[in-house]
Amino acid sequence: MRNHKDLIVWQKSLKLIKLLYEITRTFPKDEIYGITSQMRRAAVSIPSNIAEGYARNSDKELLHFLYISLGSASELETQLIICLDICYLQEVQYQKLMQMNNEII
Repeated sequence: MRNHKDLIVWQKSLKLIKLLYEITRTFPKDEIYGITSQMRRAAVSIPSNIAEGYARNSDKELLHFLYISLGSASELETQLIICLDICYLQEVQYQKLMQMNNEII
């Protein structure tokens, strides 16, 4: 592998971000600094930490950043559940985002 962009998990996480941004654009405007912002930051953190860990050229560092990325994916999972419960997400949107996040995890 030449760099982090060759990693399937990194590629899939970018697709998750794109869909998440599309869906969260429909969230109430008063949530822009609340759950919308938190979800977007958690999602962006996933590929960002994969890239940073990969660039460190150390297996120990890579593993450390992969665990951070896993934590962000778990954080996003919780936020998706919350958004379903408070009716910000439709069931079909929830299922799609959850499936993509589970593949990344």
